[in-house]
Amino acid sequence: MSQKFNIGANVQVIALPAYLKTADPMPMLRSPSCLELGSIGVILGQKPGNYWVVKFDRSSFLLEDRYLEVLGTESS
Repeated sequence: MSQKFNIGANVQVIALPAYLKTADPMPMLRSPSCLELGSIGVILGQKPGNYWVVKFDRSSFLLEDRYLEVLGTESS
């Protein structure tokens, strides 16, 4: 099941993968301990294979859509 996220949407990590892949020009694998469940990030773009570039406070990672959930939007 593939979810569609909008660029700029706030998302929350609902599960952690076995490892994290950075979204750098030369990606590196990182320990999943770099993120915590419930971490909030912003969608910056989409990559092939249902991967999304998500910017968190410390770094940007490539995450599959199954690890993410869109946060509800608040209207002002």
